[in-house]
Amino acid sequence: MRRLLILLAAAGSVAADDFESAWNSSYEVPDSPAVLLTNASVLDGDGGHHSNVDILLRDGAIAAFGQNLSVTVEVAVIDVTGRWVTPGLIDIHSHNGTYTLPLTDQGLADLAELSSPNVADTWVEHAINVQDLGFRQALAGGVTTMQIMPGSSSIFGGRTAVVKPVRTTTVAAMKFPDAPQGLKMACGENPKGYFGERGVAPTSRQGEVAMMRNAWLDAQAYLQSVQAGDNAKRDLKLETLAEVLAGNIRVHIHCYRADDIAIMLSIAEEFDFSIAAIHHAAQAYKIPDLLVRANTCAAVWPDWGGFKVALQDGIPENAAFLDAAGACVAMHSDSPVVGQRLNIEAAKAMSAGRRAGINMSRANAIKWITSNPAKALGLEDRIGRIAVGYNADVVVWSGDPFSIYSKVDQVFIDGALRLDRMNCDLNQLADSVLGPEAQVACHE
Repeated sequence: MRRLLILLAAAGSVAADDFESAWNSSYEVPDSPAVLLTNASVLDGDGGHHSNVDILLRDGAIAAFGQNLSVTVEVAVIDVTGRWVTPGLIDIHSHNGTYTLPLTDQGLADLAELSSPNVADTWVEHAINVQDLGFRQALAGGVTTMQIMPGSSSIFGGRTAVVKPVRTTTVAAMKFPDAPQGLKMACGENPKGYFGERGVAPTSRQGEVAMMRNAWLDAQAYLQSVQAGDNAKRDLKLETLAEVLAGNIRVHIHCYRADDIAIMLSIAEEFDFSIAAIHHAAQAYKIPDLLVRANTCAAVWPDWGGFKVALQDGIPENAAFLDAAGACVAMHSDSPVVGQRLNIEAAKAMSAGRRAGINMSRANAIKWITSNPAKALGLEDRIGRIAVGYNADVVVWSGDPFSIYSKVDQVFIDGALRLDRMNCDLNQLADSVLGPEAQVACHE
């Protein structure tokens, strides 16, 4: 469906061209030489595990992939014998840039706008601090794409942003070109607890659901008015929700309990929109059939059990049980520290599944941090796989990526080498963390 702003422009309510130019991504793929990775052990993000294969990165994309590639162009050859290669990792739920490292004074955080339970008019990209050390740390952990989310106190928390963790001076220069925006929502304890304690509705789960349904009713009326060509005044909250109904913004909902998740899926069914992912989803293993039917992913942790009441009945086998039932599963961080170790999060979840008797393979588990989150972001045709034509977002690991002893050796984003563990010029640390250990760490 056409963007709502185009319809508003036709009605004379907004200049769509000005809107698009103001908030477009300005990220540019840097010029870089063609690279041939040879003799790699590859987890391709599509369920395959390949030995002794070559990967050609050229013009920002994966140009060829197979054994004994014959290359006719000039390339930089990197022999990765004994090492592993995966797609770039994708963190579907990050607060980098708004919940910044070092975690010294969180009074300075721009994690969420808390003036109302409905702040659908806010965009998290308007708060992202590009100087956050967490972006570099995530890159050093193999992350090449991340979705920055608002916090979870409001029912409608605002629009998300998909970015690449590269060094820039503006948010626009980090934004993933043409990536769909998301809408962050929340259910359960967070909204009713935060606002209820302040005497502001909602104070209960039923109040949350009523507020959601009324907001979607208003959005339906707003969208119908715009589609009819009425000279509607712009309403930034309703504009966001109407874009969801028009299929242009993807919904991501913070929700833990199985019964809460089921209700969120019912609301989506009532108002005819899709939920891209349920985040945290601690009890999702109880209702995999509902997630499969709705084509909704579950973005989960492998553990974190017991730190809040919503995690009651949370189990480490959650991801494995969901995966075995055919549901889409993704690991997420929700933390700038966890975001540096998504591979280990997946390893823990895989191990829990194996202990429960599920035959979990590395080739399948890597999908939880590559192709599955790419699907939830609406980018499954561009990232998340080692396949010809996909963006050349590639990580070279010193060994098995699911081993705590393995390190990220190189990270390519769009074919450009963005980090090299053995090259201090491409492994620069920020001034605030430099010290006598920095040069030693670079050459370990």
